[in-house]
Amino acid sequence: MSPDLSSALSLAMGEAESKPGLPALAREDLACVFGRDPAARSRLEVLLTYPGLHAILMHRLAHALWIRGWNFAGRWLAWLARLLTNVDIHPGARIGRRFFIDHGAGVVIGETAEIGDDCTLYHGVTLGGTTWNQGKRHPTLGAGVVVGAGAKILGAIRIGDAARIGANSVVIREVPAGRTAIGIPARLVGERTTASLSTVGAGGTAINLDHHLIPDPVGKAIQCLLDRIDTLETEVRDLRGLPPPVKSASCVACAAGELCCEEHGRG
Repeated sequence: MSPDLSSALSLAMGEAESKPGLPALAREDLACVFGRDPAARSRLEVLLTYPGLHAILMHRLAHALWIRGWNFAGRWLAWLARLLTNVDIHPGARIGRRFFIDHGAGVVIGETAEIGDDCTLYHGVTLGGTTWNQGKRHPTLGAGVVVGAGAKILGAIRIGDAARIGANSVVIREVPAGRTAIGIPARLVGERTTASLSTVGAGGTAINLDHHLIPDPVGKAIQCLLDRIDTLETEVRDLRGLPPPVKSASCVACAAGELCCEEHGRG
């Protein structure tokens, strides 16, 4: 065996920039599945049937080859992983410990992307670039980040620790630690989650996977407008000496306690 090949294989078994070796990382990647996927029943089932796990295991080897200068070997292994798993991870991407891709289909992670420990990505997620220039052009995810299905995070932006990205969101600006971003383009909603920030990095045991429990900023804005209109119309009725509006049982808005149109008493 040539010295270069021997060195590359040694590096693959224990990347210099990461304290645990490849076997230890693989065991952590396998174990973290059971804390984030209730469908996981046995280690054998997960090891043989989870494409997200297969993709990250193959990436760790491809990345070790890539940083050693075996670029073609790393790219070929990444291509093989994409062929087998439908997950496209560039071998140059830096991924932390206990990383989980649920379902795995359609995930794309670019060359200069960086992902912290205990992160979770669902299917259809893209960590993409916004420029053809060399250098840093893909996102950086902090520890404990959860990215919902179909979300796109674009550009050399940072997503802070314990942040959550709602499904199908398009994120083009940085997201502070502990915040939730949703929409197109994504906007911050809700309050900062300090509880999850204090436990990030504890082996993934405190990761908040309730990424579906997010507020609706558009609905909130519409409700504020409706409340304001109701206040103004009440003032107009008082000034004109008009009687209170009559609600209609056949109107969904009226049945919900809202006023909706002129024929039901507005104006």
